[in-house]
Order: sequence, then structure tokens, then C-alpha cells
Amino acid sequence: MRFIDEVEITVTSGRGGRGSSSMRREKFVPLGGPDGGDGGRGGHVLVQADAQLTSLLDLRTRPTWKAGDGSAGGFRQMTGAYGEDLVIRMPVGTLVKDLDEDLVLFELMRDGEVRTVAEGGIGGLGNLHFKTSTNRAPKTTTPGGPGVSRRLGLELKLVADVGLLGYPNAGKSTLISVISAARPKIADYPFTTLVPNLGVVSMGDEGSFVVADIPGLIEGAAEGKGLGHQFLRHVERTRMLLHLVSLEEQELAPLARWKVLRDELRRYDEALTERPELVVLTKADAVPEAVVAAATRAFQAEGVPVLVISAVARQGIREVLHAVWRRLGETAARPVEPGLR
Repeated sequence: MRFIDEVEITVTSGRGGRGSSSMRREKFVPLGGPDGGDGGRGGHVLVQADAQLTSLLDLRTRPTWKAGDGSAGGFRQMTGAYGEDLVIRMPVGTLVKDLDEDLVLFELMRDGEVRTVAEGGIGGLGNLHFKTSTNRAPKTTTPGGPGVSRRLGLELKLVADVGLLGYPNAGKSTLISVISAARPKIADYPFTTLVPNLGVVSMGDEGSFVVADIPGLIEGAAEGKGLGHQFLRHVERTRMLLHLVSLEEQELAPLARWKVLRDELRRYDEALTERPELVVLTKADAVPEAVVAAATRAFQAEGVPVLVISAVARQGIREVLHAVWRRLGETAARPVEPGLR
């Protein structure tokens, strides 16, 4: 499925129905008086979080949304029917903004959460309301209130327990394909992953956790290089970070690459550097043992414990999963507060 994480839509609530001008006419009631009913209110526009959705693609193909109008009032004080409410489903983690007011309205953070983004217009008054001692047969009514139109900006930030970070080709996609049912694109060239992928990791009877494979970050990501801003926003919704560092020879040493991305996180949002983190050295099967040992010592000298894996050879995977599970258990009582950027 194509991943869409930013969309602009226009929503309009329903117009209220017009009030009725009616006079009561029944046998033996010659002076029945006014009995025009009120118009029905217009339909509201609501948004609802749906955990089954993973992108905003459906909203991209439908840029305008309108709720139903209220019906006019009837005789015998009958109120018109309410306009049909419109419910727009969105993924959990969607940030909703009013673009005209340049205002963040709210975030949908729980499955099933419902918010109102545009209230329907009120129904008009029937002539019954305008009866007075001097005007016993009024014909005055009021029209229904207009609907509300809003231009909304929607921004999806994935909600996951663990975010996989690293340079392009650090082995993130391979790892998530090994530990979950996710099947991201895997290749031996940079920026294979252009959209975030979610995977559910089962820990047997103990439970499960959700992993987000964040596309590769590079130096300058905090300024938007390599689509850095679009990718970094998804890190904000993770409870902990699993930082993958490839052991394959590159321009920068493994420790230097880790420091570069840590600095990018700090420049984007200082709070991200305080997020629980595990560092994993990847592709151990592709380098000599001496390289693994040297990289491990370099991290340990900085006081950073590391784990070593080979996702292709399925080495060290169990140890990493149990380390992640323990760390998630330690952070369970401290949920991530949703930030508004």
C-alpha cells in the first residue's frame, strides 16, 4: 500500500433546516393559532481514529467532505429531521490542524476516539415562536444556520513501541522482516525504504510490541536532508529507540555514525535524546570478528553498551528482542506524551 502521511482536506457541516410557517386548522378549533415547527440542525463533521488504517491515502483521493443538511420544520410543531452526521476515519496518530487559523486542533491517539471538527448549523425557528398577545397569527420564521467550512491539514505520526533508527542500509528492513510479518522492500542500495513500515513482534504468552522501521536518516536530517523532517516526525511516537549501526566499512566508523544521528535527533527535538535507547551492531556476518570486537570496544569506551546481530544469519536476534521487551517493561509506567510540532 502506498504510504501517505500529509493530506489537506476541506470539510463542511450541514446547513440547518428552515423553520415552518403553519397555522393550526382543525374541526372545532377555529382559532388554533401558529403551529410551525423548527428546522432540523445540520449534520456535524466528526473524525474517528481507526487502528485498522495505516495511511491517509483514502483522504488524498477525496479532498472535500460535506455533512447532510437539516430538513425544514413541518406543521403541528413537527421539528425537521437532523442532517446526517459525517464521520471521517483516520489512522491513530493523526494530527489535525486548522490551516486557515494556523492552529493545531488535536491528535487522535486512541483507537475509536471521536472528535468534532465542524458543528452543523442550528435549525431555524417556526412561526410558533413569534406568537404574541398582539400578533396571534405570525408568519415570521427564521432560516437555518449555515454550515461551517474548515480547511484541515492532516499529518500522520506513526504510533509504535519501538522505532528502528539508522543510516540507509543499516539493516532495519531486514531486521523487521525477520522479527515480524512485515515485508518491506530490501535491497543493497541506499534509501530502499522510502516509507515507514510497521510490524508486530510476538513475545509468546508474554505479549507483543509494535516496531516502526523508520526510513534511513543521514547527516542534516534535522534540516530536511533526505526527507529528514518527514521521517523524523515518526520517531516522536515511539516509546524507545533501537539504533542500528552497520559494521560494514563506510566513510565514518560505526561510533561516529551513531554520534551523527544522535546529534540529528537532538537538533530536531531535544526530548528524543532522552528516549530509552538500545544500540545494535548489525551485519556481523559480513565482517571479520576483529572488526566486531573493535567496534564493540569503541562503544563501551563511551559508556554505551551494545548488542551484536546478523539478521540474515538469525544471530543475536533473541537477545535483542528480550532486551527490548525488558526495556519496554521498564518504561510502561511512563507513556510518551504526544507533542505538537
